[in-house]
Amino acid sequence: MKNPLDQISLVRTYARSIGWAAALRIRFSDLRARMGVSKGSLLKLKIKNAQYPLFLRIGSSDREVLGQIFIEKEYEMIAVESPRTILDLGANVGYSSAYLLSKYPDASVVAVEPDAGNYAMCRRNLEPYGSRARVVHGAVWPERRKLEVNRGAWRDGREWTAQVRPVKEENTSSESVDGYDMATLIGLSGATEIDLLKIDIERSELELFSRNTESWLPHIRNLCIELHGPDCEAVFARALADYSCDLSCTGELTVCSNLRVRS
Repeated sequence: MKNPLDQISLVRTYARSIGWAAALRIRFSDLRARMGVSKGSLLKLKIKNAQYPLFLRIGSSDREVLGQIFIEKEYEMIAVESPRTILDLGANVGYSSAYLLSKYPDASVVAVEPDAGNYAMCRRNLEPYGSRARVVHGAVWPERRKLEVNRGAWRDGREWTAQVRPVKEENTSSESVDGYDMATLIGLSGATEIDLLKIDIERSELELFSRNTESWLPHIRNLCIELHGPDCEAVFARALADYSCDLSCTGELTVCSNLRVRS
């Protein structure tokens, strides 16, 4: 059994980021999940650094995602001056979008998520933001095409690891979603430039940055990405070879601020 003093210290750490009420409810739901109680049911949380309450599926990877964004504050280092347009690729259940919309009250977001369950949660979590949030059921790809959702084959196989790949003609039973090119997604924002592009797309960055980047990268001012492996890092570096930026890294994130074509 874990030391009760350690548990109290953990709750205190959580409370500094999300408030005491949310911290206690999170730890209680952790216990329920370990016991297999209420797994899959929804937990509603009022978090200190989110403008509106958020929903979490008990026993799912939502717990880890919420921890990364609101407790560990992995996006806190992003310093963008008064962004108006945010594009969230791989929005999962909407926590990153909710965090950014709360941090930047004048911003709007287009949140893109391929997994149907995550998409439904994303819509629910972002609904209170009204017209500031647009949620798209689909995935980014270098060109427009149909994609299939592939679950359970990457990392721990849980909700946050869904991947996409081109639909094979013979695989008519697969769950498919629309693949959107970047020009289309930028257009959905209603702007010609994206002030902040957040990318966490479970290795699809290997495709996204392999071709056609010259048509959209000049329209991105700041970029934050989670790169999944050395091959993804290499493709990303090649795509940005002709650009200058203020580069920083923290944890799993690579941040390119003030991105501009090299003169």
